[in-house]
Amino acid sequence: MQLVESGGGLVQAGGSLRLSCAASDSSFKDYIMGWFRQAPGFEREFVAAVGKRGTPTYYEESVEGRFIISRDNAKNMVYLHMENLSLDDTAVYYCAANENVWIKGVIQLEGSYDYWGQGTQVTVSA
Repeated sequence: MQLVESGGGLVQAGGSLRLSCAASDSSFKDYIMGWFRQAPGFEREFVAAVGKRGTPTYYEESVEGRFIISRDNAKNMVYLHMENLSLDDTAVYYCAANENVWIKGVIQLEGSYDYWGQGTQVTVSA
């Protein structure tokens, strides 16, 4: 399965963006979907995940309450709506697909994801 992210860009601190990720085929509904990000000089980190039918959801602590992950299985799309962005949110954002079952403690791990997009840059300016 191929994944293609879009929606990144330059935004001022306090602003919002919505990232989108398009999957190439209808097996999309059989995957847990996640968003990860990698800031310059840092390792890639988990941001959020959504279950195969749109629930449950799980967020990294620093984004909870500001980011919302959602999916539309009819369109093979997953989204990340980001609000109140800060400089620390600057990173390349990746979507990823995980065909395993939902296990908290595992869904945050890069290694549990089977397919990755190429990423979209989000830059937050002061």
